Amino acid sequence: QVQLVESGGGLVQAGGSLRLSCAASGRAFSWVVMSWFRQAPGKERDFVALISRIGISTNYADSVRGRFTISRDNAKNTVYLQMNSLKPEDTAVYYCAAGRWSTESHDYNYWGQGTQVTVSS
Repeated sequence: QVQLVESGGGLVQAGGSLRLSCAASGRAFSWVVMSWFRQAPGKERDFVALISRIGISTNYADSVRGRFTISRDNAKNTVYLQMNSLKPEDTAVYYCAAGRWSTESHDYNYWGQGTQVTVSS
């Protein structure tokens, strides 16, 4: 079992930065792939980034590659999403998820409650 709690969302101007955190409970944290997804109003939940169990491998959606960086600290049971050069189209609720190496939301069993990111133009 893994329980996830996101934090760090907020309102930022276009071009600005935010860092999201996702704190996990449970001993299984280092055994699972961690990902970030986002969901804008009226749209489906989309893949953003994922990171392997020990943080060696990462993958990003084309829309965020080069601007966002995912990382994890297994000693702190935390995964991060550093978001730079934010655009209004990045506005969404951001969710962290624990599961297996996949960009599909249905492959993830554990989800946080989400944190709102709003980027103003």
